[in-house]
Amino acid sequence: AAGGRIRAVGAGRPRAEKKNAGLLQALARHVGDSTYGSPQSALLWTTKSLRNLESALADEGFKVSYRTIGTLLEQMGYSLQLNQKNLQVGEAHMDRDAQFRFINSQVDVFLAAGQPVISIDAKKKENVGNFIGKGAEYAKKGEPVQVLDHDFPLPENGKATPYGIYDIGENKGFVNVGISADTAEFAVDSIWQWWNQMGREMYPGADRLLVTADGGGSNGVRNRLWKVSLQRLADATGLEIFVSHFPPGTSKWNKIEHRMFSQITKNWRGRPLVSLQVIISLIAAVVTSTGLTIKCQCSDKKYETGIKVSDAELAKVKLTRDLFHGEWNYCVSPTHKK
Repeated sequence: AAGGRIRAVGAGRPRAEKKNAGLLQALARHVGDSTYGSPQSALLWTTKSLRNLESALADEGFKVSYRTIGTLLEQMGYSLQLNQKNLQVGEAHMDRDAQFRFINSQVDVFLAAGQPVISIDAKKKENVGNFIGKGAEYAKKGEPVQVLDHDFPLPENGKATPYGIYDIGENKGFVNVGISADTAEFAVDSIWQWWNQMGREMYPGADRLLVTADGGGSNGVRNRLWKVSLQRLADATGLEIFVSHFPPGTSKWNKIEHRMFSQITKNWRGRPLVSLQVIISLIAAVVTSTGLTIKCQCSDKKYETGIKVSDAELAKVKLTRDLFHGEWNYCVSPTHKK
């Protein structure tokens, strides 16, 4: 063959993911949910070794070797990771695993009924400007991107807070980039924007919405303004809004963290976030092998901090708490059912 080529272009065995429809999705599900000790996965109490993944996939009818699985994981952005000391000191909550099971059962029920399920969170604030970006990307040798020699925020540029909504059933994302404070009103406005721009069209018959979230911050368990803002959202959309919080110290199991935020971080590694438009463009450009796409917009609305919610205001929220950890699991219903 010319140039020493033995096979014609395109010859050889077909790629494993082409021979096995749904393989990448199944692999992403297993490796994403099988955190050691997490009751969310079929690989409970096992490590995410290649051979264990091979066995789990074989149980689903996928014939693929552990070596091929390793190659696919690399293509999907996974790599072997060392343990990292970043967990909080103290014992896990006694009902931690039971709450995981509760969330999982709720997700299954909602998805089976064709109702939307979203995972939400605010990504860490980013300084806007020509600052050094974490990670590296390819450039001509000896020609690195020139950035400022300090990381002090530039007041004229401010900071950007990407608030994310990840649609678990559709594998679609929405990010509302705020330039003001990360408040409960900002969080709920971001959900509202997702519903108006994406959710309403994808779920035309929906009358319920399940929200999974961390237990702290702008969407925290004890945040009164969060619940009052959810009441406004329920009244505006006519949706019953069910909320389930992850137990203390388990926020990394929130789907949005490893399904969406990790992909955003990977997409802008090594790139200075010189403007809001650059941030929005880099987020919107995320596309993964499992089909994830993200819609992104910027919000210039100013949010007031320190808003106090009185007992009387909170009492007006049509809130129903679940019998199992009602502080973690509750529903906010529309004041007047449409």
